[in-house]
Amino acid sequence: MQGVVQSYDPATGDGVVMDDVTFDEYDLAPGALDGSVFRMLRQGQRVLYQLDDAGLATTIQIGSEVDMETPELLPD
Repeated sequence: MQGVVQSYDPATGDGVVMDDVTFDEYDLAPGALDGSVFRMLRQGQRVLYQLDDAGLATTIQIGSEVDMETPELLPD
């Protein structure tokens, strides 16, 4: 899944990601950044994520424009 960080508190690790397609908001799971290149997130940052069984965003990864298949960046 892909989305945008709505909020993130580096002190607590709490945050919210908004899905690009449905605009649903998902709270970050505890440890969502574990194993990620991220140490923290910033509002508006594009990310790839998965939902865990509880419906929380986890496995946060870098969401580059090419990964997101932005039409103007796709190869011809």
